[in-house]
Amino acid sequence: MKIAGKNVVITGGASGIGKALAERFHAEGAKGITVADLQEGPLQEVAKSVNGLAVPTNVGKESDIQNLVAKAEEAYGPIDIFVSNAGLARYGWEETPNDIWQLNWDVHVMAHVYAARAVVDKMIANGGGYLVNTASAAGLLSQVDSATYATTKHAAVAFAETLSIRYGDKGLRVSVLCPQQVRTAMTKDRLGSVASVDGTMEPEELADCVVETMDKEEFLILPHPQVREYIQRKATDYDRWLKGMRKLRDAYVK
Repeated sequence: MKIAGKNVVITGGASGIGKALAERFHAEGAKGITVADLQEGPLQEVAKSVNGLAVPTNVGKESDIQNLVAKAEEAYGPIDIFVSNAGLARYGWEETPNDIWQLNWDVHVMAHVYAARAVVDKMIANGGGYLVNTASAAGLLSQVDSATYATTKHAAVAFAETLSIRYGDKGLRVSVLCPQQVRTAMTKDRLGSVASVDGTMEPEELADCVVETMDKEEFLILPHPQVREYIQRKATDYDRWLKGMRKLRDAYVK
C-alpha cells in the first residue's frame, strides 16, 4: 500500500517510533495524520509538525480508542491505515504484582484488540485498509529479562496473525512491527541490554523499513534483518535455542 492520499492514525505518536512514522507518512503525502498519546504537550507538537490532529488517548481504554477513531474520521474521513504503536516498559516475572501484568496486557494486547474492533469492519466495507501493530522481536523470540514484556509481545504477534488469517482475503492488510532495540525514551536506560546485540536503530531508519514493507504488504516488518535468522534457528532446534538464550541471560542480566 502506498501512503500518499491515505488517512492515517498512529498511537504512541508523541515521540520515538510513533513520531518518526508520523513524519515519514507526512513526507510520503498522507492525506491526514491523527496522532494519539498520553503526552499531550509533545503530542500537540508532533501533530503541528505534520499538519495533523492530536487526540490525547489512553490506549488501554476502549472508549478512548473509539473516541480517537471518531475524531480521525470527523477530521479526514474513513481511516485507511491504523498504526497501533503505543507501548511501555514495565518489566517483571511471574511474581510481579497483577497490576503490572494487567498494564502490560492492556497496552500491548488489548489496545490492538480495541483498534481492530473500531476499524476493521469499516475498512472492509470501504474496500480495504491496513493495520500495523507494533510488537517487538521479543514477540517472535523472547526477552531474557522480563516475562511481562515477552509474554504480552508474543500475544500481540499472535493477535496480528489471527487478523491476517481472518480478514486477509477480504481486503485487510496486516503487518506486525518487530524491531530489536530502537533509540527511544523507552530504551534510554537499556542501551547496553541484550536487545542491542545487533545495534541500536534510530527511529527514522525504522520508519523507512515500515514504509518499504507496507509497500510490499508483507506481514513481518523486521528492521533488524538478523531477527529472521534467529526465528529460523529457534524453529530448527528449540532446545539449542533456549540454551543460547540462557547464555545471553547470563551475559547481559546483572
